[in-house]
Amino acid sequence: QVQLVESGGGLVQPGGSLRLSCTASGTIFSINTMGWYRQAPGKQRELVATVTKGGLTNYADSVKGRFTISRDNAKNMVLLQMNSLKPEDTAVYYCHLVQTDWKRYIYWGQGAQVTVSS
Repeated sequence: QVQLVESGGGLVQPGGSLRLSCTASGTIFSINTMGWYRQAPGKQRELVATVTKGGLTNYADSVKGRFTISRDNAKNMVLLQMNSLKPEDTAVYYCHLVQTDWKRYIYWGQGAQVTVSS
């Protein structure tokens, strides 16, 4: 079993920056992909950014150029640096992890509230 602990959420003004972190613990054998999803009020959960074990990244079009995802394999940690934040970035952000042995395992964090408001 794997547990994902998120931190770094909060309230920030438009144009400001915030950094989210997610650390995995437990039975970790081979992490393939880590990333972030978010769910805004009245909207479906959507992909924000992912990074593979080899460092390949993928971003939603809405955050390209503003958000940066990074990964520390030794610490089993993934970070999301969010710059130039907009009110539409307001959402609950969920850490996401995929690891495999003979099959694929998927885990979710508890969620971190990010509010962008003046």
